[in-house]
This record gives sequence, C-alpha cells and structure tokens, in this order.
Amino acid sequence: MPDRDRQAEFKRGFGSPVLWGLVQAFVAAGFYFSAGLVAQRAGGLTWAVYLVAALLFLLTAMSYVEGASLHQERGGATVLARYAYNEVWSFVAGWAILLDYLILIALTAFAATSYLAVFWEPLSTGASGVLAAVAVIVGVALTNLRGIDPGRFQRFFFFALADLGVQVLLLVVGAIVLFDPAVLASPREVAGDVGLSDLVFAFPLAAVAFTALDASSGFAGQIRVSRSGLRRLLGVRAVSLLVAYLGLALVVSSVAAVPNGPADHLDAPLVGVVDAIDQATVREVLRPIVAISATLVLFSACTAAMLGLSRLGYSLAVNRQIPSAVGRLHPRYRTPWVLIVIGAVLAVALVIPEDLEFLAAIYAFGATLAFTLVHASVLTLRRREPDRDRPFRIPLDVRVRGVAYPLPAVLGLLLCALAFVSVLALHDSARIVGPLWMLLGIALYVSYRRGSDKPLTRRLTVPELSLTRREGPEAEYGSILVPVLGIPLDDDIMQTAGRLAAEEDDDEAGAQIEAVWVTIVPVALPLDGRLPEADLKHARRALARAKAVGEEYEGVTVNPFTVRARSAGEAIVREARRRGVEAIVMPAEEPTQQRGGMVLGGREGLHSTFIGETTRYVVTKAPCRVILTAPPDPGARRKAQPTPSERPGAPPPSGDPMRPLRGAGRRLRRRADSAAPRSGA
Repeated sequence: MPDRDRQAEFKRGFGSPVLWGLVQAFVAAGFYFSAGLVAQRAGGLTWAVYLVAALLFLLTAMSYVEGASLHQERGGATVLARYAYNEVWSFVAGWAILLDYLILIALTAFAATSYLAVFWEPLSTGASGVLAAVAVIVGVALTNLRGIDPGRFQRFFFFALADLGVQVLLLVVGAIVLFDPAVLASPREVAGDVGLSDLVFAFPLAAVAFTALDASSGFAGQIRVSRSGLRRLLGVRAVSLLVAYLGLALVVSSVAAVPNGPADHLDAPLVGVVDAIDQATVREVLRPIVAISATLVLFSACTAAMLGLSRLGYSLAVNRQIPSAVGRLHPRYRTPWVLIVIGAVLAVALVIPEDLEFLAAIYAFGATLAFTLVHASVLTLRRREPDRDRPFRIPLDVRVRGVAYPLPAVLGLLLCALAFVSVLALHDSARIVGPLWMLLGIALYVSYRRGSDKPLTRRLTVPELSLTRREGPEAEYGSILVPVLGIPLDDDIMQTAGRLAAEEDDDEAGAQIEAVWVTIVPVALPLDGRLPEADLKHARRALARAKAVGEEYEGVTVNPFTVRARSAGEAIVREARRRGVEAIVMPAEEPTQQRGGMVLGGREGLHSTFIGETTRYVVTKAPCRVILTAPPDPGARRKAQPTPSERPGAPPPSGDPMRPLRGAGRRLRRRADSAAPRSGA
C-alpha cells in the first residue's frame, strides 16, 4: 500500500477505541508477567503496590496526553523533552524508552511461551522455551518489517477487549472462591511479614509495560481523537486499569502464599492463580482460556513494542540524534529495517538468560527515568509555553509566580523520581546495566554530533527521503515552517511549501511542514490571558485548511500549532530556531502576475520591493533559508468575489504581509471561514 494511502487509512480508522486497545494490550501484558514478581516480594500487600502503580499510570497518562496534544509530533517523551529543554534531554528520554522497548519485546516473548506451556510443558523452561521465544521475536520482526496496516491495530483492539472479558471472568471466579478479606484488614496474616524495602522493591516492577503511554503518544498527529475523546479515553482507561491493578491484584494477594500459586509461577503468574482454585472443573476450564488470552495479548504487545522501537528509532534518526544509517528504510516496504533487525537481535540476546526479574528491573530503570522527564517537561512547558492551545489540559492547577502548574504532574514527578531512586538502590542489575546503557547512548550521541560538526543542543533534521536508497529526486527540505494567515493566500503558501517538501514521483514521506498561527497580543494584555472562543475557532479552521492543502502532496505531513507573541516576526524566528526547520515559507508584500512565484531571501541581500515589516525581520533574523511566495495579482484572476482590498469600505492594503495576524477585520475572517473545510471533511 502506498505510504500516502496508508496514512489516510490510519487517520480514518485509528481513533479512541484502537488507541485504547493498544494501551490495554501493553498494560494487560505487563500484569501477566509482573504479578508473580510483585507477589513474591509484596505478599498480601500486592494489591496496595498495584493500586499505587495504577495511580502513577493515570498521572503519567495525563501528562502524556497534554504533551501529545500540545506538540503533535511523533516521538512521545522525546518531543516533550525537546521543547521543554533541548536535544540532549530529548535524546536521553528517547534512549531510555528504546531500552524499555527492547526489554518489553524480550519479556512479552518469554512470557508468551510460558503461558503456552499450559499446552506443552517443555516450553516452560530450557532450550525449548528459549527457541519458542526466539521464534516469537523473529515472527514479530518479520511482521513489522513488512509493515503493519490499520487492520492489525483493529485486531489489537478486539484482542484487548476479549482479554478484558477474560480478566473480568477470572476476577468474578477469584472473588467467589479465592478472595480473602483479610488481605484488606490484616495482609500480614495472609502472606507473612512484608517490610517497607520489599514494597519499594516491588513497586517499580508493577509499573512495567507503562511504555504503552509513550507508544500511543507517538501517534500524535496521526490519529483522529477529539478533545472529548481524549477525556473519555482517560476515563475508560482508568476503569479497565482497575480490573487488573486492583481487582485481580486482590485475588493474587489472597493466594500469594499458597503453594503452586502465582509466586511459584513467576513466568506465568495468572496460571498460578487458576491452579490455586480447588474446584477441578473450574480450574481445568479456566486454564486454557487464560493461557490463550494471555498469549494473544502478549504477542500483540510484543508486536506493538517492536513497532514502537522502530518508530522511535526512526524519529531519532530523522532528528540526527543517532546515525541516519540506523534509520534506513527498506526499499520495498518503507519500514526501518535496520532498527528492526538490531532490535530483534538484542531482544534474542536478552531472552537467553531466562531471568525475568533481571529484565523487569532494567525495564523499570528506563521507564522511571523517562517518565520523570515527561512530568518535568510538562511542568516546564506550562512555564515556557503558557499561551499555547492545549486540547487536553491537566486539571487542578496551582499558581506559582503567575504560572499554572498542574498538581497531578507534580505528584507524578515525585513518585517517578522516588521510583527511579529505589530502582538504583535496590536492583543490582538496573544499577549496573541501566547507567551503562545511558552512558553508551550519550557517547554515541556526542560522537555523532561532534563528528559531523553539529551542535549538541540544537534540533537538526534530515529529509525523511534521505533514509531510503531509492532512485529519483529527493525532497529539497526536510522540515519547513509556514505562518498561517487565515486568508485565501494560505493555499498558495502551503502549495509552495508542499512542492518543496514532496517528492515528485515517490510515495514516501518527504518532509514535515510546521504550520504556525501567531496570535498577536497587545502589550496592555497578558500573554497567557483568555482568548475569545471565536478567535480560537478561527485559528483552528485556518490551520485545518492549511493541513488539508499541505497534505495533498505526496508524503507531506503538516503539524499545526498556535503561539502567542507581541511580534509576529519574533515568534516566527523563535519557532524556527526551536524546531530546527530548514526553511521558512511566507508571503511577500506585493502581488505578481505569476501564481505561486517566489523569491529567495537570505543574508546576502533583501528584495525590498517584496518585503514588509514582518517579512523583513524574518529574512534578516531567521536561522535558515527564507522562501517568499509572491501573492497573485488580483487583477490577473477571474473571480466572482472581489478580494478584501477591492471591496467597498475595505481598509487600504498594509505594507506588512502579516497584517492578518494582527486582526485584519471581519471581512478577512469571513473570507477565511468560507475557505476552511467543514467539520469531518
């Protein structure tokens, strides 16, 4: 399937339900292989550990959702750290998540074969189990190499939904025949004494598979979820999370000390829960049902983890944080085959020791480090970008020096930081392997940037076409910034940017177009003040129109966003620096007879005839090439409706081409509204 068609199909079919299925598969898989490890240390307080872990999950989910709605780019934690801090911290977050994806691939493959041992005992240990896990990893790698279509993601939803039904069934049966109320009143009487160090040791292990949050936020800008859909997604996510992280955790706590229970089935703890049922008929019926459901969900999570690894690695390669050769695309399938092969090889190496606790501890290192950065980034962005539109905003703000900090993000930051410290203090494998992995990554990043004479902290991008070895012309620019004015001229500007970004005869993604709407706020008003809802709707319609026009070109992805500023020129230059774009496309002042004509601006000289106040500032101060698109001469067009400047009573043309950003008037707004696509188009 051509890449453009695949993206369109993703946008049509990838919404809240499928996104929920992706996260649910990760979380269910995490519970399926971590319950035994947690029960072994926490005993009758297993439910308390999972309850705190569920709270941390929801706090982190809110931070991810706000961040992904704020900057709708692929990359998850790396994007948040990039805009909050710089490229070094962005790489640290991405490198930590890459480690988690590797561990998760190994863990889910290993656990899947352990659950399949219900049908064939040799799969539980030894060479047979390792070979089966390797086969799972190879199968997942081949699936990702050929590309995952939206239909497979829909199957993830159905697998996760069916598994949730199995969880509810097991919960009902467990509550009837296994649950011991003493785990709530006096848990030590059920499973012996549990010290604080045991609980702290077990808590990070309960947070495994939370990388689902990063995997799902990596689809920002590519999925169709409304503001209300984001809130419903969090609500449904909370309810389904409590089925396992409270309901089943209470059942596990009740049988934690039972011989042949979950603590004795570390590789397949839910089988241990079923084996603790005295009624033979119920036990024999539930065993295969739980095993099949767990295997399907674990395989789905393994597939999604490999996808997350390849997408994140590809994003790092595009942003020149790792060598571009590592992100090379397959000439036929257009998938990051080098990353997939490397991930499969490393995952196989991690499976061979057959040490579940070793893998889970290293996973907890990467997860707690990355999530700490996510919460910190959201708090920092509240200070650095208070005026940016947030489709989802974390509630319960507290103002400190005029900045509205969300209390859930503060609490999440504290919990993640404490969990990270506990991992380093109590888990020997994480204390050794984790820092070595990070030092290796930082050394790779520094040597790569320094070796190519690139700055360490600045964002640099390469055209995505440069990551494929195909014949034919390449995109001239990998990333382009386009100021959106909210007038029909936007179409000409976006078409110019689209032609520069798109490859002429290829269906591969050519470049990213950053479409920015600048709202000019008078000095007398605060930058973070409330804007009229009509102005916000107008900006969204204009950006939606720009996105629709820009993405008509093959492989072009448009990332719309808004900023507030005192000066349009300063805002455009600032965003160009922050986003590391390679070009800015914006309008010149005077019309020409040629539609879409353009002149190139730079530090070599200015074409003053075409330059207005804002344009002159951008051309002079921009850190990259500025491409000026001359608007068509109104007299050269045959139109039924006059342009705003031709209408009776219209204000005279301004010498500043960015005048619409300063509130050009109702006529321009009506004109822009009529050009915007209708809702659902």
